Amino acid sequence: MNPKLLPKIFFVVSSISFWGAMSATAQEIPKQEVQSKSVASVVHNSKLIREIRQLSQIEHPKTNAQMLVQSPAPSSEIVQVIGVKATPTDKGVEVILQTSKSAQLQITNRSTGNNFIADIPNSQLRLPNGDAFTFRSEKPLAEITEITVTNLDANTIRVTVTGNTALPTVELFDDDTGLVFGVVSAATAAQPPNKPASETPPQTPPSAQSDQPIELVVTGEQDGYSVPNANVGTRTDTPLRDIPQSIQVVPQQVIEDQQATRLTEVLKNVPGVVTGGRSPRDPFNTINIRGFSALSQTLLNGVQDRSIGFVGFGSNIERVEVLKGPASVLFGQGGLSGQVNLVTKQPLRDPFYSVEASAGNYNAYNSAIDLSGPLNDSKTVLYRLNASAGTTESFIDFYNQQEYLIAPTISWQISDRTKLTLEASYSLTQGPYDFGIPAVGSILPNPNGTIPRNRSLSEPDLNNAANGAFRIGYNFEHRFSENWQARSVFQTSLYHLRRNILAPLGLEDDLRTIDRGIENFKDDENTYNLDNYVVAKLATGGIKHELVAGFNLSRTDTTTSDVFSDTTTLDLFNPVYGNVTENFLPDFNYESRQQQLGFYLQDQIALADNLKVLLGGRFDIVNAQFRDLLNQTSDFKQAEAFSPRVGIVYQPIQPLSFYASYSRSFDLGASAFGTGLPEPERGTQYEIGVKADLTNRLAATLAFYDLTRTNLPTSDPNDPRLTILVGEQRSRGIEFDISGEILPGWNIIGGYAYTDAIITEDNNLPVGNQLTNVPKHALNLWTTYEIQSGSLKGLGFGLGAFYYGDRQADINNTVELPSYIRTDAAIYYKRDNYRAAINIRNLFDTDYFVSAQNLNRIIPGDPLTIQGTITWQF
Repeated sequence: MNPKLLPKIFFVVSSISFWGAMSATAQEIPKQEVQSKSVASVVHNSKLIREIRQLSQIEHPKTNAQMLVQSPAPSSEIVQVIGVKATPTDKGVEVILQTSKSAQLQITNRSTGNNFIADIPNSQLRLPNGDAFTFRSEKPLAEITEITVTNLDANTIRVTVTGNTALPTVELFDDDTGLVFGVVSAATAAQPPNKPASETPPQTPPSAQSDQPIELVVTGEQDGYSVPNANVGTRTDTPLRDIPQSIQVVPQQVIEDQQATRLTEVLKNVPGVVTGGRSPRDPFNTINIRGFSALSQTLLNGVQDRSIGFVGFGSNIERVEVLKGPASVLFGQGGLSGQVNLVTKQPLRDPFYSVEASAGNYNAYNSAIDLSGPLNDSKTVLYRLNASAGTTESFIDFYNQQEYLIAPTISWQISDRTKLTLEASYSLTQGPYDFGIPAVGSILPNPNGTIPRNRSLSEPDLNNAANGAFRIGYNFEHRFSENWQARSVFQTSLYHLRRNILAPLGLEDDLRTIDRGIENFKDDENTYNLDNYVVAKLATGGIKHELVAGFNLSRTDTTTSDVFSDTTTLDLFNPVYGNVTENFLPDFNYESRQQQLGFYLQDQIALADNLKVLLGGRFDIVNAQFRDLLNQTSDFKQAEAFSPRVGIVYQPIQPLSFYASYSRSFDLGASAFGTGLPEPERGTQYEIGVKADLTNRLAATLAFYDLTRTNLPTSDPNDPRLTILVGEQRSRGIEFDISGEILPGWNIIGGYAYTDAIITEDNNLPVGNQLTNVPKHALNLWTTYEIQSGSLKGLGFGLGAFYYGDRQADINNTVELPSYIRTDAAIYYKRDNYRAAINIRNLFDTDYFVSAQNLNRIIPGDPLTIQGTITWQF
């Protein structure tokens, strides 16, 4: 069978499955009118996503001592709870249940032993976006094993709070934001003098002492674009406003609303990040962060994985986190301009199944499945399986690409304190390269005319590449106590690239004929990464510390070979394909091994509730071995580097943070081999900024930075055959980003970046030249609105504008890419378990150039593209 047909077959089968299942279940899904009110945040796999008001800040019309009793919901109407939200408070933890409509719910206490149990009849839990039909928070407090909210049966929700040794203290409140379960820490509960918390009699409300019914009103809605916590900046689940460095998260909801299928499409939502020197249609996700290349500066679940920049973004990705600026203090070499962390979807405790199919112009077909649930009755062993297949053509001649992904994950909750997760994936992209067209005849005038934007400079049958990666690893976590935990992570990435391509080289003097060459290229890159660290919460007097200490050991083995041949030229204005000659000669063949051992220590210090300091440092020993198999030569380099980070955060009020930081990084890759000095490239950044939670669902960051790269290779003025490391480049800029919900149903993610990236020292290039593919001004804005009530409830609209200013196409600054604005739009409809959407990219069919690899490879952007998508969750 032709492998190109597989995605289309997958698409057809998925579509039939979708419509068949919809027909079978259409009568089973209750229809409801929705009256939503804004509330705070969701917990996904015990990770807090947004803070809500504390119990002390809520004006409670009734307390647990005098519960509000109302008429229960009619037994014939099932009320759907569409969200469960939780956050720590000064008394413990708040949990809010949210429904799709205002409703009166009856709550019956079933507490027994160490379990506070509340049953809510005439209700059903239906969490959106892959959260299946359960909520679970592990170890939210020292004395609480877990909090779960799940469906007891078809029309009853059960809320369970499990204590370690005693019945938990739970307070119930009726508030405008919803039904509030206040789980009170034993440390704050009333106790006899000098008596430990564990010996304190349970302080439970009347509702927790009998089967007395309690009826409360519940309202609310789900989270969307705002994610206030991220792990990438500190290796701890720290609110972004407490981290003295710019971090932005693109959550799952944004990825879904935009139907982004490539990493570069996701990152257009992050100011300061732009497409690098390759086509966005190629598998390589070339990006620049703050003016500098970040192709290999990628992480997978917080672990360095260079191959993610080549292939790996797919339907198994939950969200994308971007840490801007040097990051060697946590991740070792690299990260001069920032790190991009891909967070994968994790197993769920209750069965969850999703089928998605999409189709678009240029014969684009994609299908994906997402399956999850328990593998045993006790739900201690869970699985998740993501798989997808896609095929697409393009406006470019002879272009056809296929993409495949399969990603299984298994988690084992060995005990209430120990968890092991095994994760694997295989990604494969097959198809041609997009070489663009020369600047002369596209941006610059050509006496022969204008080169068609769809012109292929290759050959129909000599432009093929297979780009794949197999990844496997484990994540072992053990919590010794509430304040001490250890983590061990191991990840292997086996990357391979095979390409047989005919590529353009340079224009001849007639400005219509281009020279070309053929190459057969092979590259294998195997990376092994082991990271072990502990997290400890301590106190010295009134000063609180959160320590992270660990070591990292990694190795990358690379084998690369290439044979090359000049071949026939091509007339750009009257091309004749198929007349190709070959005379291959070996170009290069080498092996290399790079090893890294790093030790790191970080301390997040809370000097006061509104004054926090971050101190961190890492010491690395890196060596690189190189063998030239053609010339029978070898080389060895070793370097040591210390990478510090210092930051301070001051919060005059809790929602507002002023911060300043200093950080450094290193990278041996640029100076590992050849005649240069064995000193690594260094990056140094100073940053100040302000972060603000404008509301409890809308946050913004404003950052100013000065980033310098030093020890860059340049020619020795005394001997041009030699290289010395005195080159220097600098980037200064301003970045602003905002994301979250403005009003109920109205979401936004946007930003602005001013980037001035120039050469400041070099013996070959003019000082002051702008770096390539870096616009001084860039603006991104995407907003959606979803109707919240009435007969059109669930109907949503999206609109976005992405502006990029003039950029240099070459480092000599001889050609400039013109500025452009691209407009995207979307319309979608969500109802119960299904979602249908139409996404339009480049709505006004604007002609633009997205990037440049060199003066003979200027990459045009995609024209008007339309994609329709149907998703069903069950």
